[in-house]
Amino acid sequence: MSYLNVLLYLVAPSVLLVCIYIKAASIQGNLSDLPYPPGPTPRLITGNLHQIPAKQPWVTYTSWQVTYGDIVHVRIFGQHIILVNSVKIASHLFEKRSHIYSDRPSIPMLDLIGWDFNVGLMPYTEKWRQHRRLFQQCFRRDASKTYRPIQMTKIHDLLRGLLSRPEDFIALYRTVAAAIIMAVVYGYQVEPIDDHFVSLAEKAVDKLSNSAFPGAAAVNALPILRHLPGWLPGCGFQYYAAECRKLTEEMQQVPFEFAKHNPREGTAEQSIVATLLATNVAQGSTYPEKTMKAVSATAYAAGSDTTVSSLGSFFYAMAVHPEIQKKAQREIDDVIGPTRLPEFEDRPRLPYIEALYRELMRWKPVLPLGVAHATTTDDIYEGHFIPKGATVMSNIWAMTRNESIYPEPERFDPDRYFTADGKLNDDDTVLAFGFGRRICVGRHTADATVWATIVSVLSTFNIAQAKDAAGNDIDIEPHYTDGLVSHIKPFQCSITPRSESAKNLVQDTEN
Repeated sequence: MSYLNVLLYLVAPSVLLVCIYIKAASIQGNLSDLPYPPGPTPRLITGNLHQIPAKQPWVTYTSWQVTYGDIVHVRIFGQHIILVNSVKIASHLFEKRSHIYSDRPSIPMLDLIGWDFNVGLMPYTEKWRQHRRLFQQCFRRDASKTYRPIQMTKIHDLLRGLLSRPEDFIALYRTVAAAIIMAVVYGYQVEPIDDHFVSLAEKAVDKLSNSAFPGAAAVNALPILRHLPGWLPGCGFQYYAAECRKLTEEMQQVPFEFAKHNPREGTAEQSIVATLLATNVAQGSTYPEKTMKAVSATAYAAGSDTTVSSLGSFFYAMAVHPEIQKKAQREIDDVIGPTRLPEFEDRPRLPYIEALYRELMRWKPVLPLGVAHATTTDDIYEGHFIPKGATVMSNIWAMTRNESIYPEPERFDPDRYFTADGKLNDDDTVLAFGFGRRICVGRHTADATVWATIVSVLSTFNIAQAKDAAGNDIDIEPHYTDGLVSHIKPFQCSITPRSESAKNLVQDTEN
């Protein structure tokens, strides 16, 4: 028997099974007489796969809103996907009907790359409830306030880095995001450059970001492929998954073991892991070690990556909007003055900085498509059928481009958050934090880190476009990545101390 015949003999049954699976999945959903929500016409087998781009799919989904409305149905092979384009519908489904819409879709690639430990991606089960309770204990609002000294210490490290090597600002803001969460969770002090733990986690999170949405890998659309060997055509994801899994396991294990053997008990630097381990000793194994590892690694992955995305957009926004930067700096000067650095307690007295923060989180949402929900049972919404097991995606990009709320949505404009009498309005929700029972538990810590970094940098530095050899501005062409978390790609800018006084304030933080 020739090699080709052998290959056909092996592949043909698999292809037949795939076709049967697609046919069954496509007809099993709608057993009612009601239509699915409107959407583009699917093809017989592949559904709408051909209409979903690999690059920034949220932009395409948002364009569909004009034609099909605020709730859109698409299908990829046998998987039903519901796109939610408005805050009103997201709130109704994810909050008022949270008992139906709080599950997560089954994404086979997540299991294959070892990310099934992640609390934010777990299905809606008792295991998830147990993990979330522990996460909430560590990151609820009052607990998050205890991390403020660590946050400010690391942000001051960033300021000194910007003073000595401003050309490395991207590496510096990436480091500060990791340094804060690594210190809080593990009690680990990161190296200023090329820290092993940070590099390890960044690689693992990058692999996740490129794997965790429908269409990212063939196996996400056709779960049956997970049982096929990697050497078959279309199954190369098996080799990629094996590589990712090693990174993921190391990301969970190595920093946890560090914290376990370096508890720093009784000090201000005692970490979350050390505290939980001490609680286990005192109370007799309250939390399984596997749960502590999962919650800790989830905190690092979620907290660091999203913060990095926000800070990258901040530096870009300030470089290209000098008038907004100056207005923010005037407020800081008027409220705080030139003799000290900002503190968390200053936040209520800095409304324009607050507006700038809100606009940053709206203008370039870190999770343009949120984290997908899934239905646990069939549902009907405004006369449309939504089947059990459907993937339901909150299109944060569309919500933040709602022109009835945000005129000229692509324009960066903090003033949109003020009322006619100059007061901050009540639009303070960061949509990328999610909705309902799945809202980001670490949002209080993330919010504090981004706000404190913004105000600290603006109080001490000017950010501008870089100059070429002739002294002309170098235009910044912003390009963003396409994964679950969207990051601005590397760019140049100029960062200089605002004054000799500001320079001295930064230098004094070392003491």
